[in-house]
Amino acid sequence: MTGIDMLWLPILLSSVLVFLVSSVIHMMLPWHKGDYRKIPNEDKVMDALRPFAIPPGDYMVPRPSSMKDMSSPEFTEKMKKGPVMIVTVVPNGPASMGKNLALWFLYSVVIGFLAAYVAGRAVAPGEPYLHVFRYVGTTAFIAYAVALWQTSIWYHRSWITTLKVTIDGLIYALVTAGVFGWLWPKQ
Repeated sequence: MTGIDMLWLPILLSSVLVFLVSSVIHMMLPWHKGDYRKIPNEDKVMDALRPFAIPPGDYMVPRPSSMKDMSSPEFTEKMKKGPVMIVTVVPNGPASMGKNLALWFLYSVVIGFLAAYVAGRAVAPGEPYLHVFRYVGTTAFIAYAVALWQTSIWYHRSWITTLKVTIDGLIYALVTAGVFGWLWPKQ
């Protein structure tokens, strides 16, 4: 067993490297350019929705008021007529990346911590690189990628986007596992 107190350096360094790799993937490569399509007649749609002043949050349209309502002829007709949407409304104004980047880094630290916890329970100090790599990599992959699959299953996110995010998650997991394997306590 390896204590978390011995693993802060790999937790933090892997978080920094994942942050840098994700910045390259999202800002320098065209990999995610087409993840979100432009809605047809964007200006008209925005003009039509603006008077409703929809507060930030997640919405489903149409949304049944109960399980019983889901099978009503009225709700069934709404679903047929459409549009059927799951929408996230964000606050108005310029995009502020600072908060999102800080949260992303914190998220990476949490994943590093969880991977350290799992590997620390299973791998003793001085164990071989690949033994550490396997535990940390699997845990990090589950956190960075597998956890997102439910978005396509339940909320109809494009499976292509989910596949791209899964590949991103695999890269982040490999970086995390590599750092832990390299910096794992020797004894």
